[in-house]
Amino acid sequence: QVQLVESGGGLVQAGDSLRLSCAASGRASINYAMAWFRQAPGKEREFVAAISRGGRSTNYADSVKGRFTISRDNAKNTVFLQMNSLKPEDTAVYYCAASTGSYVPVTTGEYDYWGQGTQVTVSS
Repeated sequence: QVQLVESGGGLVQAGDSLRLSCAASGRASINYAMAWFRQAPGKEREFVAAISRGGRSTNYADSVKGRFTISRDNAKNTVFLQMNSLKPEDTAVYYCAASTGSYVPVTTGEYDYWGQGTQVTVSS
C-alpha cells in the first residue's frame, strides 16, 4: 500500500508556471505507474499525464501536450508535474494517483491509490 501527498498548487496568472509534487510513502513508488488527474467544479475527474514505473514511458492528455511534463525521482519516491503556459481552463484540483498496472494507464479505474489533491487556480 502507498500513501500519496500532493503539494505545489496555488493561484497564478495565465501564462505562468507551477510545479506540483507528489510524495509517496509506504511501499516504494517504483512499484507503481504514477499519474496526475484533475477535476474542475461540476466536471468529472480527467486524465492529465502518466509515467511508467521506470520513467521511460509517458502519456499526456491532448489538452496539456507541449505545456505539461511529468517526471519522477524514484530515489526520493516523488513524482512531479511541471506546468507551463497555464490557462484559466487548467483551473482544477489536481490529484496524484498510483497504479499497480505495468504500463501507463489513463483511466481513473486503473488507479488503486489517490492523494487528497491540491488546488490550482489560473486567473485570466
